[in-house]
This record gives sequence, structure tokens and C-alpha cells, in this order.
Amino acid sequence: MVRASRLTAMLLLTSAVASAAPDVRPGANPIIRDTFTADPAPLVVGDRLYLYVGHDEAQRDEMFNMKEWLVYSTTDMRHWTRHGPIMKVSDFTWAKKDAWASQTIFKNGRYWFYAAVEHDDTHPGKAIAVAVSDRPTGPFVDAKGSALITNGMTPKGTHSWEDIDPTVLTDDDGTTWIAWGNRQCYIARLKPNMVEIDGPIVEITPPHFEEGPWLHKRGGLYYLTYASLDRATHRDERVSYSTAPSLKGPWTYRGELTGSGKYSFTIHPGIARFKGAWYLFLHNAALTIGDLNGAIGRRAVTVEPLRYKADGAMIPVVQTDAGVTAPTR
Repeated sequence: MVRASRLTAMLLLTSAVASAAPDVRPGANPIIRDTFTADPAPLVVGDRLYLYVGHDEAQRDEMFNMKEWLVYSTTDMRHWTRHGPIMKVSDFTWAKKDAWASQTIFKNGRYWFYAAVEHDDTHPGKAIAVAVSDRPTGPFVDAKGSALITNGMTPKGTHSWEDIDPTVLTDDDGTTWIAWGNRQCYIARLKPNMVEIDGPIVEITPPHFEEGPWLHKRGGLYYLTYASLDRATHRDERVSYSTAPSLKGPWTYRGELTGSGKYSFTIHPGIARFKGAWYLFLHNAALTIGDLNGAIGRRAVTVEPLRYKADGAMIPVVQTDAGVTAPTR
């Protein structure tokens, strides 16, 4: 009788632990579990999706410690191959730290990598760098030898870290545009050489814009999705979006797409269509590796299916542990 009671107690305990354990099926969230990653930026090349991420290396009570960018790839959205670091912030000799958010696009037969870094003291503040490679997995090299965008180019901004989080999109006419920002959101056209701004920098700051803009197009509609923060009502960033008939605007606020990432103050959207389906990449701080728990400087990339209404509106996304492994909903 005592043995049976002990067995019952053990089974109950095992069941409780199992129900509390993270979902570790391939493709469940977080999708990258071998290291802490943030700021996901997908790129589809043929039948493979590449995911560019920042590498969170913060220890203990550090906020951010990011020195390099990594890339992973998948053919089925469930199994991810690590290709190693593609570049270190020290590869930009004019930058001194902070391998922050990035995005890679393909154009003119090459892969162009745009990233936020901290400039050296010749141009104090955050800056946008550009690198290039013949392969999506790198190695990437500085394509310009200097910053594409410096803090001095956006003098109406309110702080020195406004020039971060680049997103790039090539329009149907072949022109490529870059948007970026923190608190203020900017957009500009790139020259065909991909390493110079072509024309004016225009501010397009939508409601509650905080950082992390992402441009994409579906049908005849352009989308600006971003990390939002209504400081009057929320403590952590969420994701909101605006749409426009052209990259030149006007932009119309469409509301919130998803809430905060689990345990995370920051969030960063990345959107891609892959093998006929749309996906929303994010990050949270729900991953534990060894004795290090998730934190503001130890984040983990996630992904969820993304769906649209007939009028082009994105259907609000509920973040889950199952992610793309969940039954079709």
C-alpha cells in the first residue's frame, strides 16, 4: 500500500514536471536553443530560409553584450542548421561595439548586410553599417569602409541611439529603400551601389513607434511593422504596424499585431513568405541555457504563422510555445 502511494506520488510529480517543461519538439519556440539570439531577420533564397540574428552574450546582470552576428537556415521551418558567425562588429574598423539588429537582402548578384553598431568617437552615437558577401552565409566584409548612416545625418532626433535597426526592401521598380530608427522612424532610398543614400531622409514615425521596423510588401500593400510602446499603458514593447500604398506613404496605423515577448522588455519583428506561407519572427527571454536564464540581454528567437484578412490587415498573432508545430488554427 505504501509502495503504491509512493508510485502514485512519483507519477503525479513526473506529470507535473512534464507539463511544466518547455516544448522541445523541432520547430517549437524558441527555435534556436544552442545559444541566446535576438533581432531575427529572415531571408528566403530558393527553397531555404536563412535567419540572421544577433548573438546575446550577456552574463549575470549585464544588459547587452553583443559582438557578432550569426546565421541559421532551414528548409522545413522545424530543423535549423547553424552556419556560424558571419561577421563581428570589430570587422567594421570605424565601429567600437554593439552588434545590434541587422537585415540581409539579395541584389545585383550579391548579399547586402545592414546592421546597427556604435560608431567610434569621430561620429558619436549609433550608426548603420553595410557589408557584402557572395554567399548568404558569408563571410561578409565592410562594403563601404565607413558608416552608411551616422547620428549627424538625423539631427532632429532626440537621442544618440536613434539610428539603429535597419530594414531594407527592394521595390517592384528595382529601387531599394532602407528604414530605421528608435523613437523616430526614418526612411530613405539607396543608390544602385547599395552603399549610399539617394535623396532626402524622411521621418515617417507611426503611433507608439519605439524601434525595430520591418518593411515588407504583400499584393499592392506595403507594411511597416515595428516594436511599439505606449508608455502611458505598457511597460514592455509590443508589435504594431502601419500600411501604405507606396513606400513614400501615406502610412496608415493599423493597430497592434502581437503583445510582448515572454519575460522580455524588447521585441523585434521579422516577416517572410516561405513555401507559400507567411511567418512572423520575434524574440522573447524564455530560454535557459545551463545556469543562465533568459533576460534583457539573453533573448531567444521565436516564430509564429502569420495570416491576413481579405482587406490586407494582418490577423493578430498569439505567441505560443508550439509556434509552427501547433495544429493549423
